[in-house]
Amino acid sequence: CEDCGKSLVGECKLHGPLIRAKDRVIPSRARLTLPHYLTLRVLELRAGNQQILGVFAKKVIQKRTQFGPYVGQLSTKLTRYDESRLVLQVLKDGGKYFLDTPNEDCGNWMMFVRLARNQEEQTLVAYQHCGEVYFTTVKPIEPHTELKVWYAADYAKFMEASAVFIKEESDVCPLPPVEKEPVDPWICSSCRSTFATFALLESHQCIPKDRV
Repeated sequence: CEDCGKSLVGECKLHGPLIRAKDRVIPSRARLTLPHYLTLRVLELRAGNQQILGVFAKKVIQKRTQFGPYVGQLSTKLTRYDESRLVLQVLKDGGKYFLDTPNEDCGNWMMFVRLARNQEEQTLVAYQHCGEVYFTTVKPIEPHTELKVWYAADYAKFMEASAVFIKEESDVCPLPPVEKEPVDPWICSSCRSTFATFALLESHQCIPKDRV
């Protein structure tokens, strides 16, 4: 204690505790990469203070605006799975890898973009180009609108997922209304176990039934 000149193990009983000054909290790498015309909003707060975030436009974003590439770690298995985000994979050196983002310091803002549940709310399309994944707007995005993404047609085939179609021109034949239906389960060809998503199928420990 500089006031009484004593070296103490704990607090000074005469002059009391020190006033602690905390360091400024530094945003994660992913949050720092967010373009100035986009913003993050907390949509839900779950147990353990887990925040469910969404990316929203602060100004009009033109159609055919490209974002990316998506930043993540190449991995043979996902370490972080979120049912509200797209599972992304790329081809690298002849191998198929997941773009994994276990935390906000190893990715960019694109990891916060949620998947589109239907064609009406889809604003972005995800596709692979030169071993990288990009998002491109499929229609003008108005202010205060959330950016939501789904696979492009070719990338959907690569990911073994269904495609979402958006009517963009008046001369395109209209598609029948898309209704929410149960998604066909993913079935393991060895043990015949079923899974709700491709990511869960990829990460499960397969034990063929003839070995059980």
